[in-house]
Amino acid sequence: MELKILKSFIAVAKYKSFSEAARELHTVQPAISRHISTLEAELGVNLFHRSSRDVVITLAGEQLLKDANTILALTKQAKTQVKRAHNGQVGALNIAYLSSACLSFMAKLVRTYKLEFPQVHVTLFEMTVTEQIEALKSDRIDIAFTRPLPNSIEDEFIHHNVYFDKLVAIVHSNHYLASKEVINLTELKAESFILFNREEAVELFDEVIMMCKRACFSPNIVSQPLHMQTLLTEVAAGLGVAIAPYCVRKQYSEDCHFIRLENVDTQIPLEVQYKKSNNNSIVNNFVNIVLAAKTSIQQSMLHDKN
Repeated sequence: MELKILKSFIAVAKYKSFSEAARELHTVQPAISRHISTLEAELGVNLFHRSSRDVVITLAGEQLLKDANTILALTKQAKTQVKRAHNGQVGALNIAYLSSACLSFMAKLVRTYKLEFPQVHVTLFEMTVTEQIEALKSDRIDIAFTRPLPNSIEDEFIHHNVYFDKLVAIVHSNHYLASKEVINLTELKAESFILFNREEAVELFDEVIMMCKRACFSPNIVSQPLHMQTLLTEVAAGLGVAIAPYCVRKQYSEDCHFIRLENVDTQIPLEVQYKKSNNNSIVNNFVNIVLAAKTSIQQSMLHDKN
């Protein structure tokens, strides 16, 4: 059954007239008659009783009318949903993020996105860099807020910088250096160091080691936690000092004091990453919201308002 023929049938049933149906559909009466004859031949039933004065729908016709209206409604709905899917208005979006780097702005980004695209189901995953890379490879996530990807796979992805962070020293609030706003790295050479796990951030770990070497000492590393919150907790417990991105202050950091490092200008980028093969409207719509918010994110992450 062609949709065009069903429309002719519905119009005849509505007006109980072939001529009125033709006017409704902007065609000629013989075309309407052919459509009804074709439909009756296909179904093997009479859909209308015709006389010179009346067109009366049959019981079979009444049943078809119900189904025909449903079919046309579903067809219209399907067209609408296809267009909405093409425009990224329906579907699902899986986003992974580094808690320490995104904690203060992720909720607002998702809230802004959902206001514009309420029918897209968003799921958030807090993941380490290693977990994000594996999830991106296996298509378990669509977007990752992460550090730069390894050179071996970076060509498979599109990335946009969100903000650049800086490295700071973190000491207990009762530490003798806690009264200072800026220190030289050499002032920490006798301390026990807590550094974020190397397997989760190779470049960050190696950069801290090189910084210490340039300051003419090798750090006494006593802990390599897998999570930044653990790093802060260990500093707060008095187990040592740490060097980490300034963004970690957005986590629970009571009893931790953050100190700028003199002559250290290392930049730690946070990027939004997604596969080139997953460059669809749903992903692009969210990324556009991220890019529009970049300036406010950068200001909030690099300046304390407290």
